[in-house]
Amino acid sequence: MKKNKKKDKVMKKSNFMQGAFVATLGIVITKILGVLYVIPFYAIIGEKGGALYGYAYTFYLIFMALSTAGIPLAISKLTSEYQTLGYYDAKKHAFNIARIIAAVLGAICFIILFVFAPDLARAILGDLKGGNTISDVAFVIRVISTAIIIVPTLSVYRGFFEGHKYITPTAISQVLEQVVRVCIIVIGSYMVLKVFNGGLTNAVGVAVFAATAGSIASYFYLLFKKKKNNELFEIEEKKNKEPYISTKAIFKKLVIYAFPLIMIDIFKSLYSLVDTVTVVRTLGPIYGTKNAESIMSILSTWAAKFNMIIVSVGSGMIVSLTPNITSSLVIGDLDDVREKINQSMQVLGILIIPMTVGLSFLSQPVYTLFYGKSHFGPAVFSFNIYAALFLSFFTVMITVTQVLKNYKTVFISLFSGVILKSVLNIPLMHLFNKLGEAYYGCIIATIIGYLASFIICLISLHVTYKVNYKDTFIQLIKIIIGTIIMVLSLMIVKLIVPISSNSRVLNLAIIIIYTLIGIIVYYIYASKTGLINHVLSSNFTSKIKRRLKREKAK
Repeated sequence: MKKNKKKDKVMKKSNFMQGAFVATLGIVITKILGVLYVIPFYAIIGEKGGALYGYAYTFYLIFMALSTAGIPLAISKLTSEYQTLGYYDAKKHAFNIARIIAAVLGAICFIILFVFAPDLARAILGDLKGGNTISDVAFVIRVISTAIIIVPTLSVYRGFFEGHKYITPTAISQVLEQVVRVCIIVIGSYMVLKVFNGGLTNAVGVAVFAATAGSIASYFYLLFKKKKNNELFEIEEKKNKEPYISTKAIFKKLVIYAFPLIMIDIFKSLYSLVDTVTVVRTLGPIYGTKNAESIMSILSTWAAKFNMIIVSVGSGMIVSLTPNITSSLVIGDLDDVREKINQSMQVLGILIIPMTVGLSFLSQPVYTLFYGKSHFGPAVFSFNIYAALFLSFFTVMITVTQVLKNYKTVFISLFSGVILKSVLNIPLMHLFNKLGEAYYGCIIATIIGYLASFIICLISLHVTYKVNYKDTFIQLIKIIIGTIIMVLSLMIVKLIVPISSNSRVLNLAIIIIYTLIGIIVYYIYASKTGLINHVLSSNFTSKIKRRLKREKAK
């Protein structure tokens, strides 16, 4: 009995809000680490290296989506479903089948990406000269392809834990993966470029290999965690009489659950791919190849790091939403499904709307602090951050639609968004070249695509599941009003404290001052209007306060 208590302390189940909080916290920490490392990394490899790094990651994310994207949420959903029904043998069988599928898909995608790397490089650069070469791009694509061998299997373990509502181990595994990755990126690229004079391409090669090393460390952590807690999984598993479910039936179910999720991630990656193959070619004649690559590196790598902080909140929500909505759907509790859909949008809104607007407002000091002075950086970042806002809402709603098995809407939504992005990208860049800055066009095309997909999902959920968004709409209006008040207060502060400086130390002080004032103003507004208790629920906020008090007492 003592032993079980000890294990329970190590791995504890989370309800919806707790799971969302833990998952979001873990993902936010990884993204913050991902932002912090870019200060030294940018200083080491510069904008040309950043473009090369971004090229590798664009194709890596697409092929990772093909081999991985659907697996964690599919196995999480299937594990939660079988756990709720008491089909424990089927649950274990599904886990083993998922591992085989992951290993096979990972191997296939690795081979394709490795073999066709030069062709992919040509698709990016075409006949452009003066920047990175085709052989440079092909090299880094081949290096990063090694991560695809391990990541799919890692994702199966994460989905298995999440399906049991053990969110903390997966959150820790993500932080561990990022810590290993960041250390190798910074130390490895510095050693290759500055100590061994290995050249920029090799330095970026080491940096992208960090994805492989981080995945291996995370995989062995979860493997150890599962073996150590096998008894804990067994405690729940009373041998009820369950129907026989064949390998074919489980395989079919995994494919049905995973395929839409794979498509979601592929289509999300296609937004980046559209930019990768159109932005440099379109902006090259306008700004010159070097400046066009610089803008592309800001969009794909440097500004994108800040976007990931916003997106991570939605990612944490999805980790908790999937098993909880699946459990409610299995027992036919549609009221709970509707409540969680609205709650997820409200929680998302109260966190990311002020974060997005605040980062946009502070784009000059934030960008300068991390990367130094840049002609295009702050302007691109200040607008591109809004793409992350719409991406977060889109991702949560498209995932909910998929979990509810409304696959037709999923594909209509995805196709509509990507088609709009593809069709509008180049025309809007040319339009905004006449109106001001051409690069705003590709960002607006992205926002239009995400917004269209989001609206299609909202309408479908309302029609099919009678989801009423009235309360969410009211809360979002309150959140927007609070954000406007926050910005107005910062504009008053701007009359006294300058918004930016040439000194990085002063920029850090400016960011801290503005951030603290913004948080205080927004928190006072949200507390006085009852927004925090309404959205997060008074029970949840009380639990957090009690836990913080206990930690202080220690």
